[in-house]
Amino acid sequence: MLMRTDPFQEFDRIAQRLAGASGTWSRPAAMAMDAYRDGDEYVIAFDLPGVDPDAIDVDVERNMLTVKAERRPQPRAEAVQMELSERPLGVFSRQVMLADTLDVENIRGDYDAGVLTLRIPIAERAKPRKVAISAGQGTRKEIRG
Repeated sequence: MLMRTDPFQEFDRIAQRLAGASGTWSRPAAMAMDAYRDGDEYVIAFDLPGVDPDAIDVDVERNMLTVKAERRPQPRAEAVQMELSERPLGVFSRQVMLADTLDVENIRGDYDAGVLTLRIPIAERAKPRKVAISAGQGTRKEIRG
């Protein structure tokens, strides 16, 4: 159901994590995700902890799903002196090529506890169905297709 588009994406993600790099709009950082089938839906969950829901953008063009999000710095008092800052800020993005068997017109999204969950129904044309055929002298038989 899911097709990877960039064979080097995992190497880029590891390098960004090791370098502690934050993303920019011109070069966004990758976000972690899980993808699985749940009955008649395909589910993709993206980790976006600390991201405001208003800073998340989900687009689908043809079968390319693009998720962009921006983690902005939290407002702090002027007198605060930062001792340690390990939480990356900036722009995060992920593109996923969706299979033709998914109904991209009916994607539903939910953001809870820092996880963006997208549910994509399996298209009716991709579900198994029975096909009626004639078997000689008027006898009908069904074959699963």
